[in-house]
Formats: sequence, C-alpha cells, structure tokens
Amino acid sequence: MTTEATLPSTSVSPTARQVWTRARGVVLGAVILLAAAVVIAVIRSGAEHGRLDPRSADTDGSRAVAELLDDRGVSTRLVTTLDEASAAAGPDTTLLIAVPDLLTDSQQNRLRAATEASGGRTVLVAPGSPSVSTLAPGVTADTALSLDSTLAPRCELPAARRAGSADTGGFRYHVVAEAGAADTCYPEDGLPTLVRVPAAEGDGDTVVLGAPDILLNSSLDEQGNASLALQLLGSRPHVVWYLPSLSDSAPDAGNRSFFDLLPSGWLWGALQLFVAGGLAALWRARRLGPLVPEKLPVAIRASETVEGRARLYRKANARDRAAAALRSTTRTRLAPLVGVPVSRAHTPEALLPALSAHLHGDGQPLHALLFGPPPGDDTALIALTDQLDALEREVRRS
Repeated sequence: MTTEATLPSTSVSPTARQVWTRARGVVLGAVILLAAAVVIAVIRSGAEHGRLDPRSADTDGSRAVAELLDDRGVSTRLVTTLDEASAAAGPDTTLLIAVPDLLTDSQQNRLRAATEASGGRTVLVAPGSPSVSTLAPGVTADTALSLDSTLAPRCELPAARRAGSADTGGFRYHVVAEAGAADTCYPEDGLPTLVRVPAAEGDGDTVVLGAPDILLNSSLDEQGNASLALQLLGSRPHVVWYLPSLSDSAPDAGNRSFFDLLPSGWLWGALQLFVAGGLAALWRARRLGPLVPEKLPVAIRASETVEGRARLYRKANARDRAAAALRSTTRTRLAPLVGVPVSRAHTPEALLPALSAHLHGDGQPLHALLFGPPPGDDTALIALTDQLDALEREVRRS
C-alpha cells in the first residue's frame, strides 16, 4: 500500500496568518465601502419614494391634492408613458407633467405637438433648461434659483390673486416677447417663478411652475398653496398626472448614439481623470537619485534566496535566463582553476583551450555545455545542471 507524498511547505510559502495580515486592510476597506453604499441607498430610496405621486401619502407625495380635487368633482388619473399622456390631452383635461427634465428632446417635441392645439391646460412642474423652452416656447430658465421659497403673487392672474402668498420659489424664468400676453407671477428680483402662457389658438394654456412645493403633502396646508394648486389643476374636469419614467425613454434611445446617452460634462470628467492618472504615473515613477544599498534587518539563508529565485524563473518559464546564470557562474569558478583570468572567463577562445588541456579532452562538448543554446524544457535544464556540477568536480579533482 502506497501513500502519496506531501510536499513540505517551504520558507517562501505564505501561511494563512500571513495572507490574512496582508489582505485584511483591503477586505476592511471593501466592507466599509459596501456598508456605506447600502446605507446611502436606503436613505435615498426612502427620501425619494413616491415623490409627486398622487397615490403616495409620504411627505413628498401628492395624495392630498388629488383627494381635494376629487372632493370638488375633478378626477385624477396617473399615467407613466408618453403615449398615454399624449392621447389624454384635450380641452377638458389638465395635463400635469411631474418631472419634465426626464423627457428626451424627441419626447418633448412629441408632447408639445400633442398639447399646443388641444385646448386644454398643461402644467409643467419645475422645468429647467433641458425642457422648458421646448414645452413652453418663449420661456427660458434662469441659471440662479430663487432664494426665498414663499413669494407674493404681484400679478393680475385671478388664481394667484385669490391664493395670495405661496411656496413657488425655485426656478426663475425669463419670458421673451414671443410668449405674447403671458402672466408672470410670484417674482423675485424681477424674474417670475410662475408663468402662464396662453395658446396661440383656442382656450388652452401652459402653466410653468418653478417649484413643486404647492403639490406636496408636507406643504399643502401652508400659505396659499392648497388654493393655488386647486385653481391651477381644477380648471378642467379631468387631471392626467404624468410621471415620466426612465423605462419610458427606452424606445426613443434607438435613435441616439452612445455619446448622446452619456450625461453632460462627461468629456471634462474624462479629461480630468486622464490628467490625474498622468500625474499619478509621474509621481510613482519619479527618481530622486541612484539606488542606495541597505542592510537587511535579518539574515536570509542562501538556500532561501536560491529557492525563491528558482520559483520566479519557473513561474516565468525563463529557462534561458536560468541556464545563462548557471553557465556564467560555472565559468567564473572554473577560470581560476585552469589559469584563466576571471575577466576572460566568458570568452570561449580563452576558457575552452585551457579546460581541454587541463582535462586532456576535446573542446567541442565543453563548448556546447558552457556556451550552448538554452534547454528546451525543464528536464533538459536539470540535465544541464548535473553536467555543469560534474564538470566542476572533475576539474577540481584533476
């Protein structure tokens, strides 16, 4: 009965304790990053859950205003696709677009084409530069936000005058002459936060609201928010509440290139990363002067060094370098034994004749042994090592 021999662990084989000591910093950092990501995801998901959703009773939801509209005979229907929103536009409908900036350019154009001659009302909730100029022609968003959240109406729009002060502070807008007889209300520093643009034809209009606060459950009972919300949304018997979703933009993505799908500013971000990577490479590759030898704090046995270097050669399949090192060392030791200076130990014309005369043999086998080509496999390398050892022993005996 035979048993398989177990190779003994060598001095260069890391122990489990050494592996853990080296890796524990990386593992600890990964665990901390993972825990932080989970905490941030939980916090953000809880904070944004049901935002501007007429079914949600959360603080950022809009269920309260939907129920108040229902009490006054105004129905509220939630839609999440562009096709449903476009089909619902009509003279007896108020179409509320909760997050206009989520719409792509082509979606904005389609929605504008469906609503501009519908005769109904379109309410845009806090549209920024990506969407307001398309959905409300003649209106552009200011780069600075309003500093005050509660503002006075200061306009002749009946709904605003009856509601009084309201929390409309957010986006501020510029209204150009092409917008016609637009109503500009709740201004700050001369720029309105609520704009009503009448349609070119028919009784329809578009209302641009600078902030969503008057629709949120948490602030509906403050100032004149409830009154303003009910008047803006209750002018028609039906409210279609459009919550754009990321999945709704999937059919439109086929007409866009990869670079169109990347967020704005990606080019500058990539350039900054490239520069930072170059600086890091220069920093790591710096040379402050010549290398200075330093004594090791502990003594390392020669056998350990040999074993470690042999493992590196074997891992890299560097038989040529291993054979060159063995032959060079052998030639260096043989030269003094046969009367050849060490400086000429690696010259075949000087070393081989002296060896042949010392051994009284032919120089051809010695040339192949000491200066021949690298071995083709590990077996040949081991045979070369044995032959070099045998040659050195023979020279020393003679």
